[in-house]
Amino acid sequence: MNYQLLNTDFLQGVKSIPDQSIDLVIADPPYGLGKDYGNNSDMKSADEIVKWTINWIDLVLPKIKETGGLYIFTTWRNSPEIFSLIKKRMIMINEIIWDRKVPSMGGSTRRFSSVHDTVGYFVISKNYYFDIDAVRISYNPETKKARSRSIFEGSKWLELGYNPKDVWSVSRLHKLHREREDHPTQKPLEIIERMIKASSPVNGTVLDPFGGSGTTLEVCINNNRNCIMYELNPDYCEIIKKRINTPRTMNLFENID
Repeated sequence: MNYQLLNTDFLQGVKSIPDQSIDLVIADPPYGLGKDYGNNSDMKSADEIVKWTINWIDLVLPKIKETGGLYIFTTWRNSPEIFSLIKKRMIMINEIIWDRKVPSMGGSTRRFSSVHDTVGYFVISKNYYFDIDAVRISYNPETKKARSRSIFEGSKWLELGYNPKDVWSVSRLHKLHREREDHPTQKPLEIIERMIKASSPVNGTVLDPFGGSGTTLEVCINNNRNCIMYELNPDYCEIIKKRINTPRTMNLFENID
């Protein structure tokens, strides 16, 4: 396996990636919500975020294989504009709602509380890679018994589990979560693992343009995928190095750009 962590602005570093070499892009870019990432990257207006997003999308598109795809996290505030523009460049497969399972505690009294992130799943062509069997959800004994009528006997889906829906209810990472790192918008391993296992082959290459806390890299290491990760903030690169410091990867980060 080949793993790279590059302390470089992706808009500059992308030039070194060979064309049509990437199986899957997982992008969790700044949303424009004013989060502190150690720089001003999340302080842009909505219009600036949309323009900037399409700029890096256009840079990454030639790097994706014909069978490849892209997952992009965003906020409901900007997703209509961003998805509409990406649809002019790629085929949209899913809009996924990540229900962060935020408890009901206060919130605005002038609107419904926002407790989700929006994720777009796009592909280059109709010949895209997708392995639903790798991410099926097993039925529990009670549910399986309810579907064990004779008409279901021998059904593959009954034994392997059901297809995940497009609403993913996975708790956001609280301070007490074991996998939590010092990053304001860290994504859970469960979500990134589902994306990588379903949308990239074993031994394939996953690109993460905005590495953050290193979740994508950890999932790739655990699931036999190559990974190229860019992260502009050197402090986050240090977090990633500590997070991935295992016997399998002890020599991984000797040459950080």
